Amino acid sequence: MTHLPALIQDLGVILITAALVTLLFKRLKQPVVLGYLIAGFFVGPHVPILPGVSDTASIQVWAEMGVIFLLFGLGLEFSFKKLAQVGRSASIIATFEVVFMMAIGYFTGQLLGWSLMDGLFLGGILAISSTTIIVRAFDELGLKGKQFVTLVFGALIVEDLAAILLMVILSTLAATQSLAGMELLTTSAKLGFFMILWFVLGIYLLPAFMARVRHLLTDETALVISIGLCLLMVIIATAAGFSPALGAFVMGSLLAETREGHRIEKVLMPVRDLFAAVFFVSVGMLLDPRVLIEHSGMIVLVTALTIVGKFISTALGAIISGERLKNAVKTGMSLSQIGEFSFIIATLGVSLKVTSDFLYPIAVAVSAITTFTTPYMIKSSGGFYEWLEKRIPQTILNRFSEYEAPVKRRGGETGPFGLLWKAYGMTIILNTVVVIALSLAIRLYLANNLREQFGHFRMIDELLGLGALLLSLPFLWAIVFGSP
Repeated sequence: MTHLPALIQDLGVILITAALVTLLFKRLKQPVVLGYLIAGFFVGPHVPILPGVSDTASIQVWAEMGVIFLLFGLGLEFSFKKLAQVGRSASIIATFEVVFMMAIGYFTGQLLGWSLMDGLFLGGILAISSTTIIVRAFDELGLKGKQFVTLVFGALIVEDLAAILLMVILSTLAATQSLAGMELLTTSAKLGFFMILWFVLGIYLLPAFMARVRHLLTDETALVISIGLCLLMVIIATAAGFSPALGAFVMGSLLAETREGHRIEKVLMPVRDLFAAVFFVSVGMLLDPRVLIEHSGMIVLVTALTIVGKFISTALGAIISGERLKNAVKTGMSLSQIGEFSFIIATLGVSLKVTSDFLYPIAVAVSAITTFTTPYMIKSSGGFYEWLEKRIPQTILNRFSEYEAPVKRRGGETGPFGLLWKAYGMTIILNTVVVIALSLAIRLYLANNLREQFGHFRMIDELLGLGALLLSLPFLWAIVFGSP
């Protein structure tokens, strides 16, 4: 009798269960992600109703691939052009929300007597709203094109980038187990350097490469090339000390800038959806009903903090940026949930073994509840604004109106420092990063290899230094004499 590997059996159980549950959820017009979570709950080790998964280690590898392809897909939707277009208001809203919710999570953990890492990871889990859930809700309610919807989409783009930064920062804090300022500063500087370096190389090399092979591209070759480039960047990011998810996101955002970006996004979608399904099912597999019951009060508390905290922070950010009160209220009620990035951050805490057992199921439960509430909150946002408007004194409403116009006007003006930055800032930064990268590559890699072959000779160091200087001269010239 032929032996069937456990991995194939497990994938069969996972995908069949996920298919049946998600068909039911589609019929009920509920988010598919919730169906995946419940499917994982049924095939997990804590609920022995259906045949369980035997090779959990292999499934976790598939789940990690799911994270990689999720982030790769988000990178393809992200693009630096979109980030440049989101505008001042969306940036302020996203910044207010992320900082406020990080603080809420951290201080809640401290008040409840949790560990430092539990509090910080709770903040990260609560900080990022769910792009998937919001986009689906707007589609179903026919709201695309509304002014507040543009604000929400802009804030979500900034939040995607903030989520990547949070994952790097939380990984650093997990390694040090403390709020070490110098360690954070070093990691942030290292991240900034590598992001700019990858951006420069990607912008100059990737479009040229894709243009050269464009006449050879079919859907099949586009898929293979894009996945190959994604995994190459994952390897590079991991070697540089960052998470695989960061590498996947960066490569996705770089490919989004090429002429083939939309095509790659289209052909990648089935692959991304398959691996994402395995990831979300694996999230559900870790849910223990006893832990959920034991911490039900905590789940209610964190859900309330999520909805209220996100509404207040995003609405306040919108008001400060000069948006009308009506748009601020609608934006706040649209962003009051957590989703896919919260799962990824919670999974990161589990994989690094720095968070308590109860935090993961709390995060998943809160995400499930806020996923259900999101469409109803968006639908009722207009009525809630009208109710609020009737109860706010007219003098305060007049103050809001007086504040909006000058803030919007000032936001469109550019001062002398802004003009200097537009003229020279990016040129100086990009060329400086290239010079540093050339120097590091020669000193750290080429020099070490030559020393291993020929021993330590002063002439080798001098020749390498001269070579680095000669290679850097065009970039140094651009820094000093470059045109604005």
